[in-house]
This record gives sequence, structure tokens and C-alpha cells, in this order.
Amino acid sequence: MSKNFDVVVIGGGPGGYIAAIRAAQLGFAVACIDDWKNAKGGPAPGGTCTNVGCIPSKALLQSSEHFEHAGHGFAEHGIEVKGLSFNVGQMLARKDGVVKQNNDGILYLLKKNKVAFFHGHGSFVKNDASGTTLKVAGASEETLIAKHVIIATGSNARALPGADFDEKQILSNTGALAIDATPKKLGVIGAGVIGLEMGSVWRRLGAEVTVLEALPTFLGAVDQQIAKEAHKLFVKQGLNIHLGVKIGAITVGKKDVSVAYTDDQGKEQKAVFDKLIVSIGRVPNTNGLNAAAVGLQLDGRGFVAVDADCKTNLPNVWAVGDVVRGPMLAHKAEEEGVAVAERIAGQHGHVNFNTIPWVIYTSPEIAWVGKTEQQLKAEGIAYKAGTFPFMANGRARALGDTSGMVKFLADAKSDEILGVHIIGPMASELIAEAVVAMEFRASAEDIARICHAHPSLSEATKEAALAVDKRTLNF
Repeated sequence: MSKNFDVVVIGGGPGGYIAAIRAAQLGFAVACIDDWKNAKGGPAPGGTCTNVGCIPSKALLQSSEHFEHAGHGFAEHGIEVKGLSFNVGQMLARKDGVVKQNNDGILYLLKKNKVAFFHGHGSFVKNDASGTTLKVAGASEETLIAKHVIIATGSNARALPGADFDEKQILSNTGALAIDATPKKLGVIGAGVIGLEMGSVWRRLGAEVTVLEALPTFLGAVDQQIAKEAHKLFVKQGLNIHLGVKIGAITVGKKDVSVAYTDDQGKEQKAVFDKLIVSIGRVPNTNGLNAAAVGLQLDGRGFVAVDADCKTNLPNVWAVGDVVRGPMLAHKAEEEGVAVAERIAGQHGHVNFNTIPWVIYTSPEIAWVGKTEQQLKAEGIAYKAGTFPFMANGRARALGDTSGMVKFLADAKSDEILGVHIIGPMASELIAEAVVAMEFRASAEDIARICHAHPSLSEATKEAALAVDKRTLNF
């Protein structure tokens, strides 16, 4: 027997479960379909972010950072540590526990908001004037009929041609989060967010980490002044970063992986690693949706084709998150999920792509919002820039973490903030002030005139805003 709903969401990741909850808040009868499984085969909603992405990676970053502080940073505080050792199994167990807490939290939220949860794989059967029929393939097969469908099926790691993930020697983000012993030599292909974060985790735990990046510039999407500072700091920490390489044959042995590549000088090289993490981007997850059966349009790269409001070519079928255009970020997916639920209710849901923050959770953290300096130059926009280093910030000195800076970019005439870029301690938290300011179209002067607590890292934000008009007070 089929079950009828106003809204059915396919996918329980950040975009999906948030869309389901918001739709339920708006008075709709809502169902959410998700097929992630935990170790015991039970439901594990939260998508890639919760299960093998944002959440577990932050848990490992925190554990490895504690270990590095104990081994290298505590002494100057007068804290003496003898016989320091590390238990990788315990680190992974803690990570798994953090993931489970988030899985359970999402299940609780769905239940609290009276969202019907179906554990299984959702796919289209038909779409006509009576609604959309969906099949759920799980422990038992279910048929759902929906007035509206929201596709939120996320993305998968992109594999190198001829080097499929086995999650033993050649690892995606999934395998990288489950390495059960510190490898002596770890290779990372791709100097993006995942590559740098996972490379940092295992470097702190004693691995010799080599990062191979095809692009000639480091962190090309980041403001280049910030990226150059990051490159300098990461190399100083011990990451071996090679830019402008061309990857050749990858050969998997019994206990190692060899990578042939051409360096930026055109010389043939070969490296042998115990493990190889491949982080060269992600591809939309539309496999198994049965899109062709209902005529759901995909674009040339496999994304679900949508308009500015996240509408697909099918009536009352929407799509959000990694499976559509735009940045593959959990918080972008959440905002789209809320906006679509509100549009279904006849409201005017809105997502401002210009004020979506980006974060890389390395140490130091890197965070930014808005335009980079190179983008402003390319677009011919006249601007003013102001920077302030954390080495001149009292709280950063007290923390013992003075690397990096805050950078403001403002319109040369109106002084409206066009971009804010941070590398340094707690950059992921500090960027929120810039997002709020830009959403309200504030000027650099507005931030410069706001009282910031002393001593705090946020004072560096105020000082960088002051620097736009060359009037810093503490540098």
C-alpha cells in the first residue's frame, strides 16, 4: 500500500534533513528517505558530512592537534609530558562516537518534528499530474506518493582514472578517516580541503606526508596573499607540497602504492607510499535515482539541472546541495533546503551565494567570504585593502598561536566590504562577523567603529578594518 505525503526528501544529509524539518515546521506532512548505514546496519542519517566528511574529520583534527600540542607546545607553558604515546584505535573510537552522537541527534530531530523516516534507497517510479511516485528499497519495500519531492542525494569522491578506490591502499575521504595505524609515508593527490586536512592529521601523528597538486598555484580559489602565507606555514610544519605535477601510472602493491608523476620542471619522478589519499574533487550522486524513467534532466557533468530557485525540469520536483550547481558545502546545502521548503509553502526563501563562508580546518585555519583580491582585479573593481597580523594581537600571543592575519577588501568609493580573508587561530569562528557584515552591506568603517572585547582574537578583525583606511592602532 502506498503512503502519501506533501513533501518527500530523498537524502538525509545536511540539505535533506534540514529541508525535511523546515517543511514539517511549515505544516506539511513530510517523509525523509536515507540509506546510510552504521556498523550494525542501522540508520545513520547525516550524509557524507556526518558520516565520512565534516564531522569525523574535525574529530581527528582535534585529536591530532592535542597530540601535537602535548609533544611540542606544552613545554613553554610549563607543562611537562613524559613518555608521550598515541593510541590510534582510541582516536578512531572517539571519532566514531562523535559520528554516532550526530546520527542519533538527527534521528531525534526528525522524530521531534514528526518527519516520517524511511531507511533505504529512494528512487523515482513515475511523475504525473497526480504527484510523484517513489520506491524505497530497504529492509522492506515501500511506495510513497508525494506532492513535492526534494532531491538531496549529495556527492561522491572522484576517483583517478585507472586507480579506483579500494579503501585499503588507495583511499577516498572514507578510507582516509579510518586508517588504523600511522603510515610511515602517506601520499596525497590534491591540495584541496580534504587533502590538506587529512594530510595534517597524519603528519601530526608522525607520517611523512607528500602532497601532489596538478595546479601550478597553491589553493587557487583562496586570496593569493593568504594562500602564500598558508603554503609557507604548511611547508614549515613538514608537509612536502609539490605543485604543477602531472600524475602518471599508479601501481598498487601488497603493502604500498607507487605513483609515477612529472614534476613542474618536466622531470619524471616516482614515489612509493604506504597509503595514498586521492582528493581531486567530488561528483554528484545521481546513481540509482532512476532519473531517466521520469525524464529528470541532468547537465553535462551529471548534476541535477535546476534554476535559480532549485526547481528541476519536472513539476514540483526540486534539488539542493552537492547534487546541484554551486559550492559543495554542507551549510550551502542547508540554506538551499530551508529556502526550498519555504518556496513550497509560497514564501520567498533566499540564498545569497556571495555571503557563503568557506573554511579549511587546518592549523592555522583558513576562512573567507566574498571576493578575493585577484577576482576584484580581474573584474576591474576599484578596491582598498587592509591587513592585520595575529602576531600583534594580545589574545593570540597569550594562546601561543600568532601565525596568520586578517585581510579586508572594501570598495574604493563606497567602502562596502567586498571580501574578508583570514588565516589564523579560530578563523572558522571569526569569519561569521564578516558574513553578517556583508549580508547587511556594511562598510569597513562600520566594523572599525564597533567595540570589540579586549583581549580577543576578534580585535584583529577590527584592526584589519581600520587598516583599510591606514589607521590601525596596534600595528
